[in-house]
Amino acid sequence: MVGRGELTDRAWARIEPLLPAVSGPGRRWRDHRQVINAILWKLRTGAPWRDLPERYGPWKTAHERLRLWTKDGTWQRILDEVIVKDDAVGDVEWVISVDSSVVRAHQHAAGARKKGATSSVEAIAVDGEGLGRSRGGLSTKIHLVVEGRGLPMRVVLTPGQAGDNPQLVPLLDGIRVARTGPGRPRRRPEVVIADKAYSHPSTRRALRQRRIRFVSPERDDQIARRAAHGSRGGRPPAFDAELYKQRNVVERCFNRLKQFRDLATRYAKRAAYYQAELTIAAIILWLR
Repeated sequence: MVGRGELTDRAWARIEPLLPAVSGPGRRWRDHRQVINAILWKLRTGAPWRDLPERYGPWKTAHERLRLWTKDGTWQRILDEVIVKDDAVGDVEWVISVDSSVVRAHQHAAGARKKGATSSVEAIAVDGEGLGRSRGGLSTKIHLVVEGRGLPMRVVLTPGQAGDNPQLVPLLDGIRVARTGPGRPRRRPEVVIADKAYSHPSTRRALRQRRIRFVSPERDDQIARRAAHGSRGGRPPAFDAELYKQRNVVERCFNRLKQFRDLATRYAKRAAYYQAELTIAAIILWLR
């Protein structure tokens, strides 16, 4: 019997072939499905690892599996494969939306050991660990790109005070959907929809060079600057107000991700672990 918030049989059938073998040299691994359900319980409740119910096994086993598969990229490979399967049957909608959201970081998220402490830490440690300090306290900003149905494709983390616009191109560079047959992975969406925070001449120029249609309203200061220059200010960029209404899918995706309490507030000390948790939640949304 599947418990609340646990992997369904259908979801497990999709991801089981993508996981390492349970048996092999050395000790036999604890059942993968049980361990992933333990991680999902943590994501759903936001409780400390030590409070993990006994039915999921030792909490250290679940945490170690999260660490190990974060380090070797297993979570991202699963998400990539799930997206590939959907794209192969034509479900992925390549009109994508981009936005960001700031999440408060709990005081437990601070104090990660510095890079270089151990070899396992060196592999995942980053300067600052994606934490920003402001008058409101510690925070992290999630930069998210979703496809046309509002399903997450890529996530980038920055400190909470970081700007939105500089992360747009890195987000697009992270899109890489492989083909089930021969051919290069698809990397270029048909349309990118974003709010005024991304409306910058350099961004519009970069997307024109990539032959990607960009739908974003101009900021008031940009409109005023062009008006002040008269005919020398150039023509206003094209803006499809009807298509722009579809941008709400990225806001709805943030709402769905934050139903996982461990994501609505950041508790993880390592940015890599928090990003892995976001990736796991994204996998669950794709498999629903």
